[in-house]
Amino acid sequence: MKKLYKILLLICSTGLFTGHASAQQNIQFSQYIFNTLSVNPAYAGYKEEWFAQMALRNQWVGIQGAPKTGQISIDGILDPQTTKHGVGLQITSDKLGPQTSNSITLNYAFRIQLDGADTRRLSFGLGVGAAQYGLDGSALTTVDGGDGFVPTGGSSKIAPDFRAGIYYTTPYWYAGISALNLLSNSKSVDDYRRSTNIADNIIRTRHMYFVAGALINAATDLRFRPSIMIREDFKGPTNADFNIMAIFNDKVWLGGGYRTSIKAFKKEYENTDVTSQAALIGIAQFYVNERFRIGYSYDYAISKLNGYQSGTHEITVGIAFGKAPKSSICPRVF
Repeated sequence: MKKLYKILLLICSTGLFTGHASAQQNIQFSQYIFNTLSVNPAYAGYKEEWFAQMALRNQWVGIQGAPKTGQISIDGILDPQTTKHGVGLQITSDKLGPQTSNSITLNYAFRIQLDGADTRRLSFGLGVGAAQYGLDGSALTTVDGGDGFVPTGGSSKIAPDFRAGIYYTTPYWYAGISALNLLSNSKSVDDYRRSTNIADNIIRTRHMYFVAGALINAATDLRFRPSIMIREDFKGPTNADFNIMAIFNDKVWLGGGYRTSIKAFKKEYENTDVTSQAALIGIAQFYVNERFRIGYSYDYAISKLNGYQSGTHEITVGIAFGKAPKSSICPRVF
């Protein structure tokens, strides 16, 4: 049964299942709350200092061919005096069974100061880049043993990427909306059935994200940071992450979250199981010093997948460098 589950995982992830074929989903990180640049280009420069982060995610441990993702991001401010121009660079590598993707994205954010005290900012962001998608056909075995749809060796394709977003911040709450993979073709099920180019079928689809969060001061050395992220690809169920973190002395973050899927409105894949991605998430972050932090999260699946894997591990390491920010917009919190 476990072997069958592995096979089904590969079939569904590469879009070879003709009943519900789909292009690749965007990569998800449980620790998006520490670096929203991964889902919104308008976040670039928000911390008002140069910040680098490395993230490693090992999903569904115990299932052969399960997703493994690595990402490096750097963002900062071009003009320290006015802090109007933020830039960011992201490099991401992802492997899912015989399928791989490697991408690089350059982000820019124009940050508008909305009050004299500089406690409110509205940012508009754009991102441009490219991704290389690949599939190792030799790692797949078809039922008939000779399907011309599956390449006998390696197949790859380079596709451009364009993204845009808006991000609003105050000292006590934030909200943002963004769209990723805007140049990706939006295909129907019939389009995937007719396509003979496997590389076209593993390109990530368009996604929209909504993020929001708040800061609640409970005591001198205790604050709470609730947040939400909604992800929409306009085909499958809508994904939602609900998180809350407790912040102790601005050094130790402990909390968790709940990830689920909902059917927000009628879509092409109506019969998709909305519980397929449900998970409980535990998150911890520790500031070793003012400019260096380490984060860890663990995803515990509460769906039918739980019996076939032992959870998802994610580690992040972040370091701030350059001149410290002059503002007091709690850059470490959001």
